[in-house]
Amino acid sequence: MSSEPVPLARLSMSLPADLFRQLDLMVEERELPSRSQLIAELIRHALAEHEAYTRPDEMLAGTVTIVYRADRGRTRHQLAETQGDYLKEVISAQHVFLEQDQSLEVLLVQGPAIRLKELCDALRRVRGVQQLQLVTTTALLPPLHEQDDTSKRKPVGASA
Repeated sequence: MSSEPVPLARLSMSLPADLFRQLDLMVEERELPSRSQLIAELIRHALAEHEAYTRPDEMLAGTVTIVYRADRGRTRHQLAETQGDYLKEVISAQHVFLEQDQSLEVLLVQGPAIRLKELCDALRRVRGVQQLQLVTTTALLPPLHEQDDTSKRKPVGASA
């Protein structure tokens, strides 16, 4: 990671008084050092969401959070099958059981915005899904594997 300071630019804005008070309350409740930090976070989130809608080929990383009612395992099985159709995009999945026969699943995803949207649409169609939210960022995971020339690979156990 770079430790060089990021150049800053100033922004002056006017807000309705009530919205300004709500912003200050949010900064205080989150114990942030400044309004600027909160506003920068909100802008980053809005820009990532904008990228997902306006640039379908843009590579994004993020999470898909799903809450669903377990229906004798059928819903979980259908969600797993759907995720299998998106093996390149679904990096990992975490599942926990909630109260009242509900489950929470969080997927770590990365891929073109259009593929992530298609994944979410397919997951939403699974019967039993109650909530689904995609949160993206334009910051990407580093490559998980380096591409190398397969002709140079030696079989396991081969001597040099």
